[in-house]
Amino acid sequence: MANIKSQIKRNRQNEKARLRNRAVRAELKTREKAAEAAAGTDTQEDTLRLAIKRIDMAQQKGVLHKNTAARRKSRLIHRVRSTEST
Repeated sequence: MANIKSQIKRNRQNEKARLRNRAVRAELKTREKAAEAAAGTDTQEDTLRLAIKRIDMAQQKGVLHKNTAARRKSRLIHRVRSTEST
């Protein structure tokens, strides 16, 4: 445990951020799975749009890097579109 006041505060801040980031990442996984499951159905566009929106929001909040968000969106769209045609 840290003895320095500023480091104790920093540890508290880091823990809050870690929990917040973990919740955001968990929601991203849920949205991506839902989008893949909805491929080829009537709700496909809505679930895909919502998943992409959540990825963009995570990137804006600093949870995901810009390139990571772009890669995840690209791969998700590719998976949904390929499942749709088969």
